[in-house]
Amino acid sequence: MMPIAAKPFLLAFLLASAPILAEGVAVTDFRGHRIELDRPAERIVCLLESALSGLYMLGAEDRLVGISTNIYQESVFPYYAAMDERIRERTLPTPGNWDFVNIESMVALRPDLVIVWSGQEESIAALEEKAIPVFGVSIECFADIHREITALGELTSTQERATELLAIAQEQLEVVQRKTALGQGAAKPSVYFMWDQGPLETSGRQSTVQELIELAGGTNAAADSELEHLVVNLENVLVWNPELIVMWCNDRLDAEELGELSGWRTLSAVRNGRVHELPDPFSCDFWTLKYIFTVDLVARWCHPDRFSAKDLEALRADLLNKLYGGRLGELPFLSYGAENNRE
Repeated sequence: MMPIAAKPFLLAFLLASAPILAEGVAVTDFRGHRIELDRPAERIVCLLESALSGLYMLGAEDRLVGISTNIYQESVFPYYAAMDERIRERTLPTPGNWDFVNIESMVALRPDLVIVWSGQEESIAALEEKAIPVFGVSIECFADIHREITALGELTSTQERATELLAIAQEQLEVVQRKTALGQGAAKPSVYFMWDQGPLETSGRQSTVQELIELAGGTNAAADSELEHLVVNLENVLVWNPELIVMWCNDRLDAEELGELSGWRTLSAVRNGRVHELPDPFSCDFWTLKYIFTVDLVARWCHPDRFSAKDLEALRADLLNKLYGGRLGELPFLSYGAENNRE
């Protein structure tokens, strides 16, 4: 896997991947399907939150005529509501989500572009049969996020903002990598990533979790597995004996409660108080450019001695306001724990 530092971030390649037509725009989506529009999209239905986030970062939210049902149901709602009165008032139509599309409702919105998960093959076929252009997305690595932002910039004629966003991400990653750079032969901390479905659900080598941990200056405890998502045995975790445990946002289990589970107390990370939970799904979403905040957090937990004291809330507000153009306003306070309040 090519480290992000080695990609001066594919800017020239990515920007060249979506040529402007004489009378419109054209991009290739994640299915390898070429999308051609007579002009930049003006009526967009977006049923995928990663792309929706990208559209708001680009300042193209005024093009939206439909969004996923999940936006009104999940913890991300307050953030989008702060940026868009239509979401706050729940008036923006919801013709489906990442696994279901109401074709009749979709057609009624008269979109000139629909953005969905590329795996929704039946829905994509039904929409394309009605001559509705569909941009299919599949995020498998951080480079895909950059590719998505570039394509959305082309589709909405916001290329300059797309370039600016990629530069913000690259700059932040370079800051983190300078601080976490180790001498030759120096050991990186072993990190176990825990999904919220259960303590034994994690990710292997072919995953964004792997990239996240590597960029933060650690090693993935589950890297022997090639699976993107896997369920392991407690015996596996005990053998790995990770120095750091990072939990995805979890409503059912707190970091301090992990040691109360049978067998977990003996782990190095638990004994040394190095179990940390990511604060909220919106801010830490590493299927969007916000992955740079998550990389920063995990880097601090991997190498606390390499970062000086700093207010993490100020860091989060600064990064999110750069990405969303200052439109989020006052952010809800998040708890990181006393040990996390370091830079």
